[in-house]
Amino acid sequence: MINVQNNRKFDFETVSVDEFWNTGEEKELKMHRIHAYPAKFPAFITTKALNYAYAQSLHVDSMADIFCGCGTTAFEAKRNKINFWGCDINPVATLIAKAKSKKYQPRRLLNYLNRISARFAYGPVENVYSAAPERLKYWYKEKQYNDLFLLKKVILHFTPPSSDYRLFFLCAFSNILKSTSVWLTKSIKPQVDPNKKPRDVMAAFREQCRSMMVANAEIDSLSDSESEIVTGSFLGTALSPPAVDLIVTSPPYVTSYEYADLHQLSTLWLDFALDYRELREGSIGSRHHAYNFNREWKRLNHTGARIVSRLLDQHKSKARSVTKYFLDMQQVAHRVHGMLNDRGIVLFVIGNTEYKGVRIDNAKHLSESLFSAGFNCVQATKRKISKKILTPYRDERGKFSSDSSGRKVYSEEFILIGRK
Repeated sequence: MINVQNNRKFDFETVSVDEFWNTGEEKELKMHRIHAYPAKFPAFITTKALNYAYAQSLHVDSMADIFCGCGTTAFEAKRNKINFWGCDINPVATLIAKAKSKKYQPRRLLNYLNRISARFAYGPVENVYSAAPERLKYWYKEKQYNDLFLLKKVILHFTPPSSDYRLFFLCAFSNILKSTSVWLTKSIKPQVDPNKKPRDVMAAFREQCRSMMVANAEIDSLSDSESEIVTGSFLGTALSPPAVDLIVTSPPYVTSYEYADLHQLSTLWLDFALDYRELREGSIGSRHHAYNFNREWKRLNHTGARIVSRLLDQHKSKARSVTKYFLDMQQVAHRVHGMLNDRGIVLFVIGNTEYKGVRIDNAKHLSESLFSAGFNCVQATKRKISKKILTPYRDERGKFSSDSSGRKVYSEEFILIGRK
């Protein structure tokens, strides 16, 4: 762990990998894998963050994750009997996070599954494909669409509204939507696979539910500590985050995933939006924001301005996107500072990337932002990203490639810790 003092002269590439942040002492619980989600950090990061806070003599009664994603930090907070608050602009993410942070009665789960399965088998399956939204027709063949329509209807009929059990089965429903469609398997961008044979809907659903039941059975118990997970932008005016002792979070990376696009199937099926593109608005650094670049980029800190100046020579539209991301993260740093109790700690997991030869130093920009926000101490260390594919570039379709003209993928990421 290195103290970042003179941020302008500090080179984050000199930071060495710290084995403390590389691996956990226990096997990750299956509950963390109940739903596919891109770029989630391993559960042990939360445990390590707590251990670090305790070593700094910080008593942690409450913690938060301001980009809570699929609820890794939320679940670990419940396991450690710590009150939690989290938010994410993506309603699919908060659905998963809420479903993950519960302990369910096994017999009740099985009873619901049997009733849903029996009612589905009884049918009849309505032919509703002709009235389907065009975007869903794009992704689904007629049989799968009709089956999914019936399955969703049956889930809503048998599970009580606003109950934990409805969350469980809607989460299971959400996770089979890609396998039952023609979505290209494991693609990080929305792409059709013309040769794909979609899975049978009910077979996929039963398998998913049973997998989630096994994950639930693995948990001995969860504490009754308070846990609030809300849907909304951390920078929006609608949210009122509480004061907390510890924040553990990983912001979206600049030039990375467009989560609204990746989760469009769940968004449309679960009626979170009539048009999934609506969810791009308000997301951190989204390239779909409209703003006055010529005026706003002057608010960048020194690190941000230097990177954007280099990008302007290469690709103006990318420079606009990176500028918006950096400006958002500068606001995040200020709001996080105000959210922490005295002597509170924030831990960011963040990676660097590269675009056409320009290094986008997210870690350096964020550390400068934390100092500007009023943090007394900022420390940096580095961890290896486990199971990272060795091919260091992605092509325009998002696939790994050895072509150096693509976007460089880093196999390491930084841990930035700010102390109030």
